[in-house]
Amino acid sequence: MNSQNDVGPNGRRLLPLATTDNQRRAGVVRSRIDTSRNTDVRPPWIKVTATQGAEYRDLSQLVRGKSLNTVCQQAACPNIFECWEQREVSFIVGGEDCTRRCAFCQIRTGKPGPLDRDEPRRLGAAVSYLRLNFVVVTMVARDDLHDGGAWLIAECIRQIRSQSPDCGIEVLPSDFGYARNPERGGESLRTVVDAAPDVFAFNLETTRRLFSDIRPAFDYERSLEYLALARELMPTSTAIKSNIIVGMGETDEEVFDCLRDLRQAGVSLVTIGQYLQPSDGHLRVDRYVTPEQFAAYRTHGLDLGLAHIEAGPLVRSSYHAGDQAESAKAWAR
Repeated sequence: MNSQNDVGPNGRRLLPLATTDNQRRAGVVRSRIDTSRNTDVRPPWIKVTATQGAEYRDLSQLVRGKSLNTVCQQAACPNIFECWEQREVSFIVGGEDCTRRCAFCQIRTGKPGPLDRDEPRRLGAAVSYLRLNFVVVTMVARDDLHDGGAWLIAECIRQIRSQSPDCGIEVLPSDFGYARNPERGGESLRTVVDAAPDVFAFNLETTRRLFSDIRPAFDYERSLEYLALARELMPTSTAIKSNIIVGMGETDEEVFDCLRDLRQAGVSLVTIGQYLQPSDGHLRVDRYVTPEQFAAYRTHGLDLGLAHIEAGPLVRSSYHAGDQAESAKAWAR
């Protein structure tokens, strides 16, 4: 139970996230966060203009026709119109329940059902049917599986390659348990390496100081080790990518430190976006970062030697994923 001295990064009382019976059975690690509702008026730059072009409308009809579920729709991503216009879509695999709980994430936490081994084939067929140019495949954490879900990600890559050989592929898996068991996590990572994605992503999300409260089932230093191992194992043609969310209690200097740590770990692509509170059960927004400060993050990242950095209030980890992959290829040459 929290004492009165338990306070979060923004000076407010830390409250445990509610835990369901399914989460307890799954051994979910909870974070301690301030869950008071943010009532601040969002600044004018936190908005997007919906532009439904021909490609977006065509893709929407195809998705509805196949009853497909995308991260873009489920997370109400503000960039869905722009990304779908470029025929770039993000899918989530591994089920609807995640075995971990992060203070910012709206994915449901609980005990997952059995692994659907036919899911990769169906995903490959969907990518071909939608005639996609670039696809991002992410997953819920599956700590209930011996390999953490590595086979699933690798098989998704293989199925997409076989049915849509010209489609670019970014994968965004969990750390496969590396934070608790580096040897097992490393072996799982090698399974994905063998499938050869175009981009391998693992999101750091927040700063060293905030990490244990916001991502209690992960570890900051081992996350960097995991990214460095991915860079060591992957061919130079595969870019290594990560994401930072701001507005969760960090300082600008801490963001700069994150960028330095990521670059030292071999990361070449980074996205930085504004945190928005999904519900009353999630971390409260600490601040709204200005577009000017996002520009400063971008300049700093490029000065560190990053190949490409997307930084802005509405940027999400899959934003301009295809363009980022092309930038990384040019940078590697």
